[in-house]
Amino acid sequence: MKTAFITGITGQDGAYLAEHLLNNGYRVIGGVRRSSAANTWRIEELGILDRVELVAFDLLDPHITSSIIRKYQPDEVYNLAAQSFVGTSFDQPAYTLKVDALGVVYLLEAIRTEKPDARFYQASTSEMFGLVQAVPQREDTPFYPRSPYGAAKLAAHWMTINYRESYDMYACSGILFNHESPLRGPEFVTRKITIGLAEVLEGREAPVQLGNMDAKRDWGFAGDYIKGMHLMLQQDKADEYVLSTGETYEVREFVTRAAQAIGFDAEWEGSEIDEKLRDKKTGKVIVEVNPEFFRPCEVDLLIGSPAKAEKNLGWKRDVSFAQLVTMMAEQDLERVRAGKPLYNAIG
Repeated sequence: MKTAFITGITGQDGAYLAEHLLNNGYRVIGGVRRSSAANTWRIEELGILDRVELVAFDLLDPHITSSIIRKYQPDEVYNLAAQSFVGTSFDQPAYTLKVDALGVVYLLEAIRTEKPDARFYQASTSEMFGLVQAVPQREDTPFYPRSPYGAAKLAAHWMTINYRESYDMYACSGILFNHESPLRGPEFVTRKITIGLAEVLEGREAPVQLGNMDAKRDWGFAGDYIKGMHLMLQQDKADEYVLSTGETYEVREFVTRAAQAIGFDAEWEGSEIDEKLRDKKTGKVIVEVNPEFFRPCEVDLLIGSPAKAEKNLGWKRDVSFAQLVTMMAEQDLERVRAGKPLYNAIG
C-alpha cells in the first residue's frame, strides 16, 4: 500500500484527489490548518471522511512540515494548499507570497532531508502565464504573471524545478488551467455565478454582481484534472505538464449557460459597465456588472494546450464545458431549494 500526503485536502482538488487515491488502494494522510479543521464538507460530501487520516498542518511552520514527512514517510506528496484566490492576493500580497512560495520551499526541504525518494507534486497554475506571450499556452511558453498570486506560484514552480535538478528529487509541477466543480469554493466566480443565479431564481431580489465579462478562460472539470496529477507521479521521469481543455469561453458564456440550465429565458442588454442579463419571463435583471470586481491587472485570455499530457501521460478529460456548467448550476439549485448550507466561508 502506497502512502500519500495531501496538503489542502479539504479543498476542491484535495477532496477529489483523496477519493481517487483511496480508490486506487492508497493510505491517504491529509494536512489541514487548525483553523479549518472543521471545514471538511467536501470530503464529507464525497463520503470519504472516515477513510482519510487528517493531521494538523501549516505550510508556514517548517517544524510541523518536517515532523509529518518524518513520521509518515509518504511515497507521494501533493502540495495543493495555497492562498488560491487571485482577488485576495492583491489585498494580501505578502501573505500570499509566504504561503504560496516560501511554504513550498519548506515542504521541499522537508522531503529532501526526511524522505528524499518521495515523489512531489506542486500545484502550479495558468495564472503564471498572465499577460500571455503565445496562444495557446504550453509548457515552454514564457511566463508573465499579472497578480501577486501568479507571481508567488511562479516562484514555487521554479523552486520545484531547482530542487529536482539540484538534488535529483522526483519533483514536478502541474500547470493546471481553471478547473471547477460543485465543490469549488463560493469565492470563485463560477460558484458565485451558479449560487447567485439559483438564489435569484428562488426569489432573491438583488442580481448577481460580476466584474469583467469579457475575460476568457479555459474551464475544465476538477474531477478530470486530479487524475492528471496522479499520472504525473507515476512516470519514470519528473516533468512539467499543462492540463487544460484547449477551449476558451468568456465569463459571459458561463453565465448564459448556467442561467439556461436552471430555466431562465434571459438575454443580454447594454454594454461594458452597463451590461445586464435580464429574464424575459419576468423582466427582472438577474446579472449586472459592478466595476468594483475588476482586478487592478486583468488576465484577459487563458487557453492551454494539453497535447504533452495527452501524449506522455495518456490523460484525457471526460466532462465538456457544457456538462460542467450544467452540473454546477443544477447542484447549486438543488442545494438552495433544500436549504442546505452553501459554505460561504472561504476555504
